[in-house]
Amino acid sequence: MVRFPVPASVSNRAQRMLAIFLSVLALTVFASGARAQEPDDVITTNTALVMLNVGVVDKRGQIITNLSANDFSVFEDGVRRPIVAFEPTEAPFSLVMLLDTSGSTINFRQQINQAAVRFLDALSPQDRVAVIEFNGKGPKLQLPFTTDHNRVAYSIGITLQTGKGDTPLYDALKFSLKELSHEGKRRKAIVVLTDGLDTQVRNSDRAVVSKATEADVSSAIKADANPQVTSVLNDADRQGVTIFPLALPSGDPKRLPLPDPSITAMYGAARTRLQLLADRTGGRLHEIRRLDDLSRLYAQVAAELRTLYSIAYQQPNPSLHDGKWREIRVEVARGELVASTKPGYFAK
Repeated sequence: MVRFPVPASVSNRAQRMLAIFLSVLALTVFASGARAQEPDDVITTNTALVMLNVGVVDKRGQIITNLSANDFSVFEDGVRRPIVAFEPTEAPFSLVMLLDTSGSTINFRQQINQAAVRFLDALSPQDRVAVIEFNGKGPKLQLPFTTDHNRVAYSIGITLQTGKGDTPLYDALKFSLKELSHEGKRRKAIVVLTDGLDTQVRNSDRAVVSKATEADVSSAIKADANPQVTSVLNDADRQGVTIFPLALPSGDPKRLPLPDPSITAMYGAARTRLQLLADRTGGRLHEIRRLDDLSRLYAQVAAELRTLYSIAYQQPNPSLHDGKWREIRVEVARGELVASTKPGYFAK
């Protein structure tokens, strides 16, 4: 224990007051030190790091899962960057199961429930899962992250019993990314089941097509220019979150009963944005043709997660936020192997 000398000229009362002050100070310093040693107390993101989830296949399309960090080379804008962190394919994930419980999903929630439970069965026991729903009342966290997959299955079943109204898809994705930000340096992904028809974004699209000429309606909407979509992509880039959309048939522009050009354009833009979410984050869009496919596709996403390596590299100019596109390329030392990941990011 450290002893603090007290001058003899100080009165007894002053000595007592000084001793109390010094004791409080020592306890405060100790408590601060203890908090600093708790890794989950405060989560910070190193924005100078670019995080990638990478899949590797051979020339026959067979998945390769036994590589090490030394097998990979990462290039940003053609310049090789040092790999500063690496996770093998078996490393656990933190996953958000994001469920669309808006009015458009009411008629097939039993199939959704069965498929989601099958998805859980295919995960690793160490994968942490959270359940978030979104509907006319906005996004809601139904179950925080847990490795208790039985609790997750129960939560999904309860969640799918209610819900109606609008579809705030991009608000829900932002909400999910915020929850994932508390998961530290774990690998992260969002599996979102939706028709893709975000209500607010669709209203913006409707305003655009209403001003377009008949000849320009099909190309009037710039799907990748919507600020809500851009915000989600930027947040996902910063955390290295991979998004796997499962697109419900109710949002398929090819299935519209009436060939109205404006409605077809809005549905087409919504589906294009789901593809953009997958492509820009290194995920994959799974289009559900028939509801019977739900279980198979959920299980396929779980299998894809188990084949991803995670790599982080240092940005060459972390302080340069010029908004320009940075192209990413990943190569594997064995020439017959092909790596796939997100194509790049905007430096914002």
